[in-house]
Amino acid sequence: MLTPWRLFLCQMALNIFYHIAKASLCLGGQDIFATVRENSPTGEFIANLSINGDPAGASSIRLCLTGENADWFYLEGRTIRLNSSFSRALDREVLGSVLIAALTCYENEIIRGRYRIMVEILNENDNMPHFIEDTIQPRYISELLSVNSMVFTVKARDVDGDTITYMVDKSTTDASYFRIDLPNSGMVILDKPLDYETKTQLQVVIYAVETSTKEKYSTTATVTVNVLDGDDQYPQFQPCAPVYEDGDHNICTNPVYSVNITETDEDAVLYFSPGPILAEDGDKNILTPLVYSILSGDDNGRFTIDSKTGEITLRHRVENRLLTPSFRLRIMAAQVNDPKKYSVATALIHVLSENRFPPFFNKTVYKGFLIESSSPATLVTTYGNQVLLVQAIDRDFRDGINPKLRYTMQPLTGSSKLYHITQDGIVIAKTDRLRAFDRHILEVIATDEESGEAAHASVDIEVLQRGQPVPRSPFGEERLFGDMHAGMAGGIAAVVFIVAVLALFLFLWLAKRRRERRDPVERGAVALGKHPNVEASAPISPRQVS
Repeated sequence: MLTPWRLFLCQMALNIFYHIAKASLCLGGQDIFATVRENSPTGEFIANLSINGDPAGASSIRLCLTGENADWFYLEGRTIRLNSSFSRALDREVLGSVLIAALTCYENEIIRGRYRIMVEILNENDNMPHFIEDTIQPRYISELLSVNSMVFTVKARDVDGDTITYMVDKSTTDASYFRIDLPNSGMVILDKPLDYETKTQLQVVIYAVETSTKEKYSTTATVTVNVLDGDDQYPQFQPCAPVYEDGDHNICTNPVYSVNITETDEDAVLYFSPGPILAEDGDKNILTPLVYSILSGDDNGRFTIDSKTGEITLRHRVENRLLTPSFRLRIMAAQVNDPKKYSVATALIHVLSENRFPPFFNKTVYKGFLIESSSPATLVTTYGNQVLLVQAIDRDFRDGINPKLRYTMQPLTGSSKLYHITQDGIVIAKTDRLRAFDRHILEVIATDEESGEAAHASVDIEVLQRGQPVPRSPFGEERLFGDMHAGMAGGIAAVVFIVAVLALFLFLWLAKRRRERRDPVERGAVALGKHPNVEASAPISPRQVS
């Protein structure tokens, strides 16, 4: 039989055991360390709780999530799940690599346990690399930069932390100027010389590619390289006579300047052709000032040159053109700041006799004919089927023939490239490109290459049909029908003859009829030999006669 004392002890033991058992509902838990992949969907499993009690079945305990990242989780019984959404994705690059929260267990609103939650976000390759804007801005590089020098460095970032390599797109036009030796550095190297006179601007396309991922995401950037002009070109006399052309780059030879003077010229500025004498710095964007000088041929100061403008002046007249018919000057143009950069040109000065008469043509219009033919070239003829000769006369020469006359031809009607004139004044036509009844008017210009004087004349050319004769003169019968077929012209002539005969007969018939209709008095007067306007007198009696 239990004594009151023993009963009391049992009661106490039962109370203690009850409270211990009740308190153990929050026990048994531990800190949670878990992982979750980036961009996982909402409800993704994180971890299970190991506490003794079940919040769903025991109303005396309550679980609560707290901490900085607690809103990224929610509880489902004793399971922790991810609390993401379509508009709020789990982004490692934004949130960081670890989510930290705390789980507190309340029993009868008394904290009975607290556990840490640490969830590592596993990286997904969900970002492409991108170039840093400052590294792909336009560059300004001197053309004097040596090959194998660094031009610029590009840099790209991948927020996923992937390894990036760089390469030049070799399919682009200007790719041959650049290379990248160290793929991971982004350092762009000059691979061939720059030339401002050839290209003032280059564009290079650079790839940035992930190498540590299976996706191999990449991005591109186009970097503009502006080439700055450097003082690396020599002066060039103008106009440029190109001997080699490659796009915008020309290799030129200096022109030969020439001018004519007479024995009477003195203290005169010379105007050369081509002219004026002018040189320019080959570096078009620098245009360093130049200084001119005569290296040789000035004939003891007979010719002088303006050091700034290149203008040449004849100081003393030429005494005898037969002894010195010409002069050859060697002219140098050098940079003021670097005399080692220079160029030399030749100026020829011809001494001529005084030119008193300009050339002229003895006709203003020359008439030419061609017979329709398939021949590729035919000489143009004139009246009488003679070769047409278009020559100017210069009375400065005894025979009127100036060997320095140069003939050129310009079409006044649609005859471009159909005709050519020789330096002897003979006109040649491309007959296979002409048709009967064509007519072309050309202008012939005779230019004196020494004095520059010119004479003008026109050539009127008609194309005749096959078999049609060339007119013998401007006024012959053939000329009347020169534009017609011979048979047609004969037929027209016969018709004209018949009409003329009929008209003659008609005229004679009308005249006869008119005579028959005259007044009888007039006819009698005429028979008596009197003028019709004289009145008849009274008859004469025999007495009067006697």
